[in-house]
Amino acid sequence: MTRALGFAALGTLFTFSMTTLGAACVFLGAKPRSREGLLGFAAGVMTAASVWSLLLPAIEQAEAQGTPAWLPAAGGVALGAAFLAALDALLLRLRGGDGDAREHSNALLFTAITLHNIPEGMAVGLAFALAVDGEGLASAAALALGIGVQNLPEGAAISLPLREMGQSRARSFWGGTLSGAVEPLFGVLAALAAALVRSGMPWLLSFAAGAMLYVVIVELVPQSNTRGGVCGYMMGFLVMMTLDVALG
Repeated sequence: MTRALGFAALGTLFTFSMTTLGAACVFLGAKPRSREGLLGFAAGVMTAASVWSLLLPAIEQAEAQGTPAWLPAAGGVALGAAFLAALDALLLRLRGGDGDAREHSNALLFTAITLHNIPEGMAVGLAFALAVDGEGLASAAALALGIGVQNLPEGAAISLPLREMGQSRARSFWGGTLSGAVEPLFGVLAALAAALVRSGMPWLLSFAAGAMLYVVIVELVPQSNTRGGVCGYMMGFLVMMTLDVALG
């Protein structure tokens, strides 16, 4: 169990560090002109990761356990999406609709990215928990690399608008960095849960996939519905699929 938790911590600390690196672009004077393309790229990576890194392993493990393969896959996805939808609605209700439109939009984006970093952290933690004996380590590394790559624009997608609103570079940087701080926490918690209840792994993997797909559909795709966003989506999907298939 200790080794699995260590692997999960290392994997999620890498993805978190990539968020921090993306947020640091405010110190370079970058402008958020390509945010739609970057968010589209993130959506593509998350879609491919949901299938190849989460749902397919969940189906394979369910079959190995003698469980109907569709049950944990479909049930876990539904539960993951429902959970994130309920959490999203709760946070929006607590925040309310006050403030100007741009500030409110950026607050929602921060909430959305922070929320979807939770299933990302879970996904990486679970992938490395599966690879504790060396089997599937390349696939776990591919998932961490793919999520880390798309965390770069996510960190920028938070810090750049904050800077544009007049926040200092330091405050903008920390805003982008904090959006990814949940990944190591939930990655380790997911790995701990997997180590304690191995039979529930297909459900945990599918749960993470459902939560990720919810964020893609509700938050990322609507904000990247441009030609650049579509190109970014296809590129992100192809990059993550290639990494997972080639290295898995």
